[in-house]
Amino acid sequence: MPSHYERLRNLIGTYSDIDRAGQVLDWDQQTYMPPGGAIERAEQVSTLNRLAHEHLVSDEMGEAIEAALHETANADRDTDEHRVVRHMSRFYTKRRRIPAEWIGEWTRITSLAQNAWEKARPASDFAAFLPHLEKIIDYRRQYSEFFAPYDHVYDPQLDYFEPGMKTAEVRAVFAELRPAQVELVQAIADRGRPVDDAPLHQAFDIQKQWDFGVDVVTQFGYDFTRGRQDRSAHPFTTFFGLGDVRITTRFLGDYIGSGLFSTMHESGHAMYGQGVSPSLARTENIHGASYAFHESQSRMWENLVGRSRPFWKAFYPKLQKTFFAQLGSVDLETFYRAINKVERSLIRVEADEATYNLHIMLRFELELDLMEKRLEARDLPEAWNRKVKDYLGLTPKNDREGVLQDIHWSAGYVGYFPTYSLGNLISVQLWEQIRKDLPDLERQIEGARFADLLAWLREKIHRHGAKYEPVELLRRITGQGLQAAPYLEYLRTKYGEIYGL
Repeated sequence: MPSHYERLRNLIGTYSDIDRAGQVLDWDQQTYMPPGGAIERAEQVSTLNRLAHEHLVSDEMGEAIEAALHETANADRDTDEHRVVRHMSRFYTKRRRIPAEWIGEWTRITSLAQNAWEKARPASDFAAFLPHLEKIIDYRRQYSEFFAPYDHVYDPQLDYFEPGMKTAEVRAVFAELRPAQVELVQAIADRGRPVDDAPLHQAFDIQKQWDFGVDVVTQFGYDFTRGRQDRSAHPFTTFFGLGDVRITTRFLGDYIGSGLFSTMHESGHAMYGQGVSPSLARTENIHGASYAFHESQSRMWENLVGRSRPFWKAFYPKLQKTFFAQLGSVDLETFYRAINKVERSLIRVEADEATYNLHIMLRFELELDLMEKRLEARDLPEAWNRKVKDYLGLTPKNDREGVLQDIHWSAGYVGYFPTYSLGNLISVQLWEQIRKDLPDLERQIEGARFADLLAWLREKIHRHGAKYEPVELLRRITGQGLQAAPYLEYLRTKYGEIYGL
């Protein structure tokens, strides 16, 4: 007779299988599905998500969790058994608050909304997207009420992506970041020596960009026998299992930075997924510790590695050879400074490290206003433009480069944006520890050797999946909780050197 734990693992596995099947359909919708399939696809993913939810919150699942909790009560708290059961217990308790009918309708709404956004964005047609967005905001408010009472109506949104994090904590972090980053950006504008990024804005063959990016992330350690890359309207990573973790990238023919750095970014997410211990397969622990931890990995490979001088000492000669007409006369230092140019800009995914968090803060404030009913969806474009003016001193020319630029709200991801900034902070805290443990890291990167770095990440982070809560995992690795100071010092040091401050 199987143990109570084995019985629970089998039930979780069934839920996982249905859930992953729905994700395959979602990936297909964002990559290869013809536009005419949107309505039927919405019904398909709605059905699968409802069935998965009904299985998850069933009495049978609840009874299996209770029996497994009792069976593993005295197990070592670091064992898979202990962590899988307790993680599933928390997940089950949360999801029991949500009606299956709500899940089905929510999935249908967001599936249709993503299709509508893909059409509205290039046309800068917010009016066409508005009815979908209004439904999404209404449903997100409903979602919060499933978890009442709460300290703040935004807390349930945030907790979905960052377990245990409160709105007040994010506000405190942003209150520390904003003045320091505004001061740095202003100092660069007032006293910094000029940086010319014109070499990046030329005609670059997209297939060559693709090939170069694939070569880079393959050397990072992204395993293409367990993954693939495709194109999408907005870059993303999707996880179907340990043997199938896929990335997508968006390329621009007149700017080399977009496709290159988004490929690096998504590979960071994907290598996290590929590195989870096989012992956690077909459980909810197969995900990362949190979305902020996931972003720490993507931002680390994109910025701390990919925008570093040691990295380009290794890879710039090949890039020059690939695009000799464009970069043959551009020296390494000029290129390095160009990819790190600080400039107030409108598009988040193209933003430099010094201004990136400002893009996140303005979205966070808009989401708070929406959830608190101080702002309605129809008024978002005007509110967005005011925030951009306040934070960046710019005004979008249209909604395509303004309120419609991100896919997140069409996917229902209210509460996601703060995890990007939290991930930035975690990435530098981890990097400080990595440099202590790997004192020759810079020399390894200069030699295009990433095996030790990836092995460190595998051992300390990836293999654990969601075994540990994010704060616990950060403390286990660094001995510290979340801190903004290391990230701010990193920015001051890097950009002080680049701009001669």
